Amino acid sequence: MKANIPVAATLLFVLLSGASLCKAQNSSESTLRVGAARVKLNPADLDGLTNLWGTPFKGVHDDIYVRALVLENGKTSAAIVAVDTVEIRDAMPIVALIASATGIPATNIIVAATHDHNAPMVGLRNANGLQRAGPAGLAYVAHVEANVLEAVKAARAEAQPALFGVGRGTVDININRDQHTPRGYVMGWNASGPSDKTIWVLKFESPTGNPIAFLINYAVHGAVMGPENDQLTGDLPGATARFVEQHFGGKVVALWTSGAAGDQDPIVMSPYSGEPNLARMTNNISEENASNFKAVDVLGRIQGEEVVRVADSIKTMTPNANIWGAEKIVTCAGQKVLGGGTGAPISAGDIKTVDEAPVNLRLGVLILDKTALTSVSAEVVTKIYQVLRGRSPLTNTIMITLANGRVGYIPDDRGYEVWTQEAIASPVKKGCGESTLVNGLVDLMNRY
Repeated sequence: MKANIPVAATLLFVLLSGASLCKAQNSSESTLRVGAARVKLNPADLDGLTNLWGTPFKGVHDDIYVRALVLENGKTSAAIVAVDTVEIRDAMPIVALIASATGIPATNIIVAATHDHNAPMVGLRNANGLQRAGPAGLAYVAHVEANVLEAVKAARAEAQPALFGVGRGTVDININRDQHTPRGYVMGWNASGPSDKTIWVLKFESPTGNPIAFLINYAVHGAVMGPENDQLTGDLPGATARFVEQHFGGKVVALWTSGAAGDQDPIVMSPYSGEPNLARMTNNISEENASNFKAVDVLGRIQGEEVVRVADSIKTMTPNANIWGAEKIVTCAGQKVLGGGTGAPISAGDIKTVDEAPVNLRLGVLILDKTALTSVSAEVVTKIYQVLRGRSPLTNTIMITLANGRVGYIPDDRGYEVWTQEAIASPVKKGCGESTLVNGLVDLMNRY
């Protein structure tokens, strides 16, 4: 193993043992083995790579990573991977690569983007996006694939018996961004809008009680640094993971995953230049960036300290658990909004849509004991997750978004009634969020 790859072995996490599009078979309780690894993802050459908004990178402020968990119980195996990137348009080629190289069933693999807006994107955005594929972009995709596979292999090599526990806390560093103006909704500041402050922590430790890995889930965009930033950074997700890992002396791996953050921004962030409700940055970009990076570290520490507190409070740990998994693909009618776009308010009465091709959405469920990890290949708004938790048969129900791909935003039904920015930018028609997505995930959990 490379000397620059910190690897932490341990514990469990969910082993999916199921087939796609159908009910998975239960796996009897048995001793769990888990390995964890972290691999640096910085590109060798930044030339030609940009942040989400198209600003070319000029340097590296802090490193970005692939973090992986591999789980085994003698009957099944699974891999969960967190990648510091804004999105992976189609993660299935990476999933297939992992499955082919390791023998882990493809249905048991989750590759999730942290939604870091200031790391290179993996794949095309869309026809009019700011970051298009080119030689540098294609080379970076290959770079990501190689490092994801390396991280999974390293984690698998470190697998050992471990204990598992789950806890949750509260962190108030996100806010609903659907702000109403006389001209329609914009991405702004809505303190009265739905906003889930729950932070989930899955703790993995050695049989002797030494913490080895954590799976973290929270609903917030990785976008403290804004469009003008030209420095590669893990942003808020990276800062949180970095704090937790440093707190434990670099002997743990902290995977940060994005919850239902489609309508959730950080409470402190660099303004989006050009949006009518937010002030422009100063002309001194380097000075402004320095200030914003301090905000990244502060928010990361606030979140990281709550992760540590929650982890310390988890007293019930088990080396045995029933593990079950299933996934399905659901299809939503497609749409395109004419004359609108992210950051451009439109009066609801002026909205015009045209039919587009149907959209396939990948849904998954991983259940470990009484904890359900649901996964969605999209950005999902808070209200949908709240509805899902209300209908879930399991108390501990977590949603990992931007998992195994990203098709776009999935708003709740009301979003289409008032035409929030998530609804305007969504590729799916009304009805997918409140019915197809929630019903699909509940159906999978009810098969358990």
